[in-house]
Amino acid sequence: MKRHLISAADLTRDDALLVLDTAEEMARVADRPIKKLPTLRGRTVVNLFFEDSTRTRISFEAAAKRLSADVINFSAKGSSVSKGESLKDTALTLEAMGADAVVIRHHASGAPHRLATSGWIGGSVVNAGDGTHEHPTQALLDAFTMRRHLAGAPDGGPTFHRGPGDGTGRDLEGRRITIVGDVLHSRVARSNVALLGTLGAHVTLVAPPTLLPIGVESWPCEVSYDLDAVLAKSDAVMMLRVQSERMNAAFFPTEREYARRYGLDGARMAALPEHAIVMHPGPMNRGMEITAEVADSGRCTVVEQVANGVSVRMAVLYLLLGGNEPAVATATPRTEETKQA
Repeated sequence: MKRHLISAADLTRDDALLVLDTAEEMARVADRPIKKLPTLRGRTVVNLFFEDSTRTRISFEAAAKRLSADVINFSAKGSSVSKGESLKDTALTLEAMGADAVVIRHHASGAPHRLATSGWIGGSVVNAGDGTHEHPTQALLDAFTMRRHLAGAPDGGPTFHRGPGDGTGRDLEGRRITIVGDVLHSRVARSNVALLGTLGAHVTLVAPPTLLPIGVESWPCEVSYDLDAVLAKSDAVMMLRVQSERMNAAFFPTEREYARRYGLDGARMAALPEHAIVMHPGPMNRGMEITAEVADSGRCTVVEQVANGVSVRMAVLYLLLGGNEPAVATATPRTEETKQA
């Protein structure tokens, strides 16, 4: 495993499978009465968040605490950043306090890369979302969720799980994933296109032309402007939130027009194959990109994705900081020799 996790594109197929398989082990810990491992005892993880976050920040905090790490939560609001402190000075402060890992979310694309390569800190850097660039742990938890539902039989056959199952050792070869919505401003879409392609999936982006980035034709995916045309052959549909806070122009006529053309409602969900799942990275705008009927249906995996996010982030922190020993220790059966000893 590499020292930092900055981009999903940095992960090879073996890297990605290592994280996903380790996350399967971590998920079993969540079923225990005591959901803790001593793996990172004595290590310090800093959550450095310059943007608002609920799921990601709490997920990383829960992951670190379940691995027995010490957690420091840093929010730009109410800190010296609001007084004009630079990212460099903040990083040097964290280094002086002995941070072993820094989980950073920043409004500027490239900030995690700068932190990882500048020499300001000696610990590992995990990108928790930088501007409109990337969000690699979100892509990993999405792939983890898809693999549990869609991974084929061990012999490579087309058998699908009717519910979440153990996807250990499997990739997403041949699965068709459709990502719909505001691709232009979506770091989740960029990370998912890179990671899902690495895992062998076929990705199709669906959006109005105004919400597709320049150069998207060079991405390892297909592009469509017609949602209805791709639903019938999709194994998973991921709806993206329209990020109004990042928009400084009119990218579509009205919200009603957008929902009519690119929103997922009950009728469109019925057009999906029986095994297909509906995903959303959150937070959802109900009535915009997804209706309440779909969001609350049994085929929607939003809440499951949040639970899987803790397991995946536990795996990432363990692999970056923990090292070489098994993530989940197994008890050694007692033999006559050990009893006598």
